[in-house]
Amino acid sequence: MSFEVVSLETIKAIAHEYGYWAVFGGIALENAGVPLPGETITLVGGFLAGSGELNYWWVLGCAIAGAILGDNCGYWVGRWGGWPFLCLLGKLFRIKEEQLIEVKDQFSQNAAKAVFLGRFVALLRIFAGPLAGIAGMKYWKFFLCNGAGAILWASVMVSLAYFVGQVVPLPQLVSWVGEFAIIALLLVVAWFVIPMWWESRQAKNL
Repeated sequence: MSFEVVSLETIKAIAHEYGYWAVFGGIALENAGVPLPGETITLVGGFLAGSGELNYWWVLGCAIAGAILGDNCGYWVGRWGGWPFLCLLGKLFRIKEEQLIEVKDQFSQNAAKAVFLGRFVALLRIFAGPLAGIAGMKYWKFFLCNGAGAILWASVMVSLAYFVGQVVPLPQLVSWVGEFAIIALLLVVAWFVIPMWWESRQAKNL
């Protein structure tokens, strides 16, 4: 998902200038928790590989390495200081600590799925690593899920842009992928919110 903080033309210009480093660095920073359009950067890298300007395997390797490294950094940030920071944000937005604990427990129960598939979901790709650290997910489990998820996500994104990008305009492809990520986010939110709302309603009826 891109928030249009950086335009597609700017990303293409940066990718032309710095090539594989742009792919690696952009994705690593996004997965570490910096709100950069890593998804768009990956698609641009795959598109440039499809047009012969970059090598497909190098782009794929940089995307996987950046995703793994970035999420690992995010995990340890969440593990070492994420919970106090989250509680501070909760106070600012008047969210009770009990509610934060409930969300944390919900995430813990689905942490493996969130880390593995989170990159296909808007926003979750940025926060899955820190949230896994906050939830206390065992590192070896995080490392395996994160690595497998990075390989799957990077392979899909780079290959999609490499092949489909030659017949579909890149802006249209970026838009389609972004819309899919938003729909996935809405489904994930519903998955968490609806059960919590139902339990709250049942408790009030008792």
